[in-house]
Amino acid sequence: MLTLSPQQFFSSRRSMFRADSRSALVAACLFAAACSGQPHGAATRVIIPRGASFAQAADSLARTGLIGSPKMFRLYGRFAGGDRNIKPGTYLLRHGTPWKDIVSALNGGRGLVNTITIPEGYTLLQITPLLARTLKVPADSVQAAVRDTALLARLDIPSPTLEGYVFPDTYAFPVGTTARQAVREMVYSFERRWNPEWDSSLQDLKINRNDLVTMASIVEKEARLPEERAVIAAVYYNRLRRGMRLQADPTVQYALGHHVGRVLYKDLAVESPYNTYLHKGLPPGPVASPGTASLAAAAHPANVPYLYFVATRDGHHEFRMTLDEHTSAIREVRATAPKKKPAPRMLALATTGSRTTITPTSRTTSRIPAKTVSKTTAIKPTGTAKSTAAKSTGAKSTGAKSTSTAVKSTSTAVKATPKKLTTGTSSTKKRASSRTTTTSR
Repeated sequence: MLTLSPQQFFSSRRSMFRADSRSALVAACLFAAACSGQPHGAATRVIIPRGASFAQAADSLARTGLIGSPKMFRLYGRFAGGDRNIKPGTYLLRHGTPWKDIVSALNGGRGLVNTITIPEGYTLLQITPLLARTLKVPADSVQAAVRDTALLARLDIPSPTLEGYVFPDTYAFPVGTTARQAVREMVYSFERRWNPEWDSSLQDLKINRNDLVTMASIVEKEARLPEERAVIAAVYYNRLRRGMRLQADPTVQYALGHHVGRVLYKDLAVESPYNTYLHKGLPPGPVASPGTASLAAAAHPANVPYLYFVATRDGHHEFRMTLDEHTSAIREVRATAPKKKPAPRMLALATTGSRTTITPTSRTTSRIPAKTVSKTTAIKPTGTAKSTAAKSTGAKSTGAKSTSTAVKSTSTAVKATPKKLTTGTSSTKKRASSRTTTTSR
């Protein structure tokens, strides 16, 4: 039996007491950190992937600054028993939130949001199914929300929908958000992004806000390079001032009701008030959702005299002042385009392995020929003899001609070797009944 001296006994007791004290101190610190703090500031989005552990969730929270020490947070989760039942998803949490509330949100799924990104240049036709899938609501509810008469009146929109005013951005909607609430938030985002300085541009350009948003939507669909947005806007404003039709392809695409990669000549005849190839002036409303850059370009167009432009292969546009210059630019762009490779020519091949027997004295075996040897043997001269191959085809046999006739029956053109033809050719006056064997190898 192991016996401890009084000195060893008291030393071990002191070690245990220090260990218990440290554990109690750590626990007190953890619970103090868990209960302290006051939420403040804007909500921060945190993504907890599906299958993530509590430790990975702690790292994600630490990267966004919502917690200070991921190690201490993991210890707290273990002590509190909340490290084994976290729900994946996107959360909106505010800085200063106590740890106990964060763990409770991760366990109960509170603070979960649905994230959606609306790209610049999207139309309501594209936004509607995307928003319906994100919110898990019927598409009909989104279609009704974008026709909200209160919002249309508030923004003084003459069109029947909010096309162009659903601002392209990334949104995080809490779980349970309705389609009407989401659309209103997107429209409010448009109002927040509207620069008051653009109102003075409306007077200079002699247009209203709906016209400016419409012009910005066309620029959004046309521009590929950011520095060309203001120039493209200037081209269309110049055409409007001269009474010319805009002839903008994005308006035709919108009139068609579906996206086409390239507008064809037949598409230019579609009857719609949005078709600027047929109708002068701006279309009745926007044809897409423009971003801030396109709105700024429509409010402050470049000071250039151009009336035409054509897109090139690398995405930039060539701008011109006259129709003749524009036509020349189109020819130059087409000249630099890569020529299409001709389609490969397909050659008819003979049936492999076919074998045709014409008469007992004439046998022709046809294969894909690599080499052809023709043998002709004179048997017995007769006056007006005809070859057996000729009898079967109803044609006269003249040496090489009989060989050609036999090969035609299997759709393979075979040329006889001239050096082997010693009799039976058209230049010979002798006629003989011949036995011809053609072998293709």
